Amino acid sequence: MERHVTARTPVDTNALRLKKPKTKAAGIPAVLSSAQHGLAKMGLSKTIKNLTMVNQKEGFDCPGCAWPDPEHRTTFEFCENGAKAVADEAMKAHVTPHFFSKHSVSELSLLSDYELNRKGRLSHPVILEKGATHYAEISWGDAMSRISEHLKSIPDPNRTAFYTSGRTSNEAAFLYQAFVRAYGTNNLPDCSNMCHESSGKGLGQTIGIGKGTVSLDDFNHAEVIMVIGQNPGTNHPRMLTALRDAKHKGAKIIHVNPLPEAGLMQFKHPQDYMKGNLKSTTLADVHLGVRIGGDAALLKGLIKVQVDQQAIDHDFVTSKTTGMDEMIAKVAATSWDQITKDSGLSKADIQVAGRMLAQSGATIACWAMGLTQHRNGVAVIQEVVNLLLLGGHVGKKGAGFCPVRGHSNVQGDRTVGIWEAPTDAFLDRLQEGLGFEVPREHGHDVVNVIDAMGRGEIDFFFCMGGNFLSATPDTDVTARGLSNIPLTVQVSTKLNRSHLVTGETAIILPCLGRTEVDVQGGVKQFVTVENSMGVVHRSQGGLQPASPSLRSEPWIVAELAESTLGVEHLPWRQLGQDYSKVRDLMERSLFGFDRYNERVNAPNGFELPNPPRDSQSFSTPDGKAHFTVHDLPNLDVDDDQYVMMTLRSHDQYNTTIYGLSDRYRGVKGNRRVVFMNATDMVARGWKARTKVSITSHFEGETRHSEHWLIVPYDIPSGNIATYFPEANSLVPLHSTAEQSNTPTSKWIVCSMDSSETIHGEEE
Repeated sequence: MERHVTARTPVDTNALRLKKPKTKAAGIPAVLSSAQHGLAKMGLSKTIKNLTMVNQKEGFDCPGCAWPDPEHRTTFEFCENGAKAVADEAMKAHVTPHFFSKHSVSELSLLSDYELNRKGRLSHPVILEKGATHYAEISWGDAMSRISEHLKSIPDPNRTAFYTSGRTSNEAAFLYQAFVRAYGTNNLPDCSNMCHESSGKGLGQTIGIGKGTVSLDDFNHAEVIMVIGQNPGTNHPRMLTALRDAKHKGAKIIHVNPLPEAGLMQFKHPQDYMKGNLKSTTLADVHLGVRIGGDAALLKGLIKVQVDQQAIDHDFVTSKTTGMDEMIAKVAATSWDQITKDSGLSKADIQVAGRMLAQSGATIACWAMGLTQHRNGVAVIQEVVNLLLLGGHVGKKGAGFCPVRGHSNVQGDRTVGIWEAPTDAFLDRLQEGLGFEVPREHGHDVVNVIDAMGRGEIDFFFCMGGNFLSATPDTDVTARGLSNIPLTVQVSTKLNRSHLVTGETAIILPCLGRTEVDVQGGVKQFVTVENSMGVVHRSQGGLQPASPSLRSEPWIVAELAESTLGVEHLPWRQLGQDYSKVRDLMERSLFGFDRYNERVNAPNGFELPNPPRDSQSFSTPDGKAHFTVHDLPNLDVDDDQYVMMTLRSHDQYNTTIYGLSDRYRGVKGNRRVVFMNATDMVARGWKARTKVSITSHFEGETRHSEHWLIVPYDIPSGNIATYFPEANSLVPLHSTAEQSNTPTSKWIVCSMDSSETIHGEEE
């Protein structure tokens, strides 16, 4: 019997229930949702133990996001998002070899991502042999032998690729990249390629470091905070506490996003109820409902206002920067008519926000994928840099750049070497510390590795965590590429769609989660992570592993490395038995990790060096921060077309679907929805729940997806929004940001056609 697997998420036939969108985040509903997920998946004792260890100094780092921990922590340092992530990882249900014997990969591929995730934790290594229809149990020893023998048989290391998700710890990621480079390639695509790669490129070129420049304490001193292209209420709920505290200290908040989001309207911290405080905090002073892709025009308008208001820090600009005059000339040549047309905002609204910025002595700009996943992703981030440099808002208290990472250690992974295009300086230091020669030729990022798969140029693909198929664009193209590969390997905690759409042979290696005890050589180990603000700190789980057959990520890497390469390069197995030895090696091989083992044992960890933040110095060729000049992107589409962006629901973390309720947006039961402007709906004669098909258009190519339900929403005319991963099949692989090659998941040109109206419920 042949494998016939469904690559795309199956059509959802559940009833769609609609409520009025919420205007307040967190509060009692967040408490109830956290408790519900915890008790249903973990039980009472695990719920109490886990949630009192999340983000504690002697506990584990929350896998839910990369927002930093406060210096003075409370008993409950988690949010609804984190509670769901912890409950999901520690759930009692298991996916065993017996489960796989009962269910073929074809049968499992008919389940939704939500249903797959609910099956539970993977318990044993399994293999899907070439031509087989079911996974079967394999021992750890046999699995490692199969993988290492395959790697030894490949004549060119560049015909392999090693993907990493942001869940991976610093120790595992460093050991992993050391193995990959000892093997002989820089093919290290990672999740950063699909999210904040544009931030790294944009900041690196202008201020000399591809990271943010603020600390958590800066939010206590900011006068204005811009939140651009980001929905913290769903994606980074703990950020709302920092914004609330900033508001109480007098800060103004400007929210820039095509959709109004509940998290930036009002926020009620759940713990306030324990103190008898029933009041909510209004967060955003201004919401600018910018058209999708109109951020660049808005930023030019805000810069115009700064110039008009003479809000330029000339001392800073003269001594620390270059290129301001050329940038201002470009902005002056951009008319207000063009700015208002492209942004979809009035001149008056832009001026209100602009005057707030002009009067601010300390401004923070935060952003996420709403800026990065565009054709001009690098350029628009550099417009943010232009805006803040004018007022000298970098390297002083309460001011700076804050790209907010989603995955809990995606920034740390890049810092320690998960990087397909490293600099010579990075490789020089790495090579000196490791003691062996490392490859210099740049490797494949995510988009390029999918291309290489399609051409039959990849003989082995290894995924250290994540759900590659569901996370990447162009689902059908990615699936065809994966099916070309002789052997694919996944290191995972939970069942996902990438286990079903595989190479000819596939192996799943089940690993420990962040919540679980990791004992190596009879000694309890800890790992480290880096948060969004460059703080490196400990993480140590306290629960017994879900299965005795689970192995840690560092152990898996060390075992595979020694099995494949022997000990010519490093004593791999010794490193996998004692993570402090990995940290000693990292200290010798990486910038900023001096006295690593000592400093990471401090209660709050330590900050990595950040020259713009620490001393207003910039590691650019001329030692100055750079203003840059950019044209506005072309936002024109045909009259019968719309611009689509993909986004998360509230019951979702990246590609992991916890439930079917997008509580803040008032959507429940069905994820195949299209948020659409009500006026646009009237023009088409469509009502709520009208069933439509969507076709995306890119350079003469089309991609088609059926069975979507229209939902009226406050979104600019001509724009629509859908959830990923359901809509990823519509994102063209080669529609990417200039320079960063990040897929443009926030800019997909589409047309829609209706078929019928689906009945549901109004609540």
